[in-house]
Amino acid sequence: MRQLRGQERVITANRQTSWAFADAFVAEDEALHVARERARELGLRPVSPGTGAALRLLAAAADAKAVAEIGTGTGVSGIYLLHGMRRDGVLTTVDPEPERQQFAREAFRAAGFATNRARFIPGRALDVLPRLADGGYDLVFCDGDRLESLDVLAESLRLLRPGGLVCFEGVFADGRTVDSAAQPAEVLRLRELLRAVRESQELMSTLLPVGDGLLCAVRRG
Repeated sequence: MRQLRGQERVITANRQTSWAFADAFVAEDEALHVARERARELGLRPVSPGTGAALRLLAAAADAKAVAEIGTGTGVSGIYLLHGMRRDGVLTTVDPEPERQQFAREAFRAAGFATNRARFIPGRALDVLPRLADGGYDLVFCDGDRLESLDVLAESLRLLRPGGLVCFEGVFADGRTVDSAAQPAEVLRLRELLRAVRESQELMSTLLPVGDGLLCAVRRG
């Protein structure tokens, strides 16, 4: 039977099992385990192994030298990004909590990265991003305040070189994004983000079913 465009198919148990297998496909080392444990202690939700592996792959495919990360956390996503980037690449990571960034520094060091591979900027994303260089980044990874998603998207497009990538983590919102029941403002904002990215003439996009949903788009040249 021909699948109608936009029609959702039933998610079978086998597909759920396959997704779980894919999300856990890549083994993690001790540095990542420690960073994850610190995130749990702080009540944070780091990217899943599958999401991290996707970010690493995208950074490598883009031959990324300059990456901006919104939401440092305890360094889990940063480790994956750094592993995918060029050896001379620099990760610029932004977070409103300096304590988290200190944990990330320790995690990057434990993972074997030199101190000059990462630049830590404490502060709110929408205060920091306007200070970063136009067209100076190969990839922007967004894992911050969902209510700021559309504004962060606009800033990300300014930061990206033509052919650069922007990625948003957590766009499934634990299934609430596609739930027809009444939803909080952050979920409504995610729906607006998904619509804006999908309909943008400036972007070529896809939605990856890893972790809690990874929205990815390439800025057209």
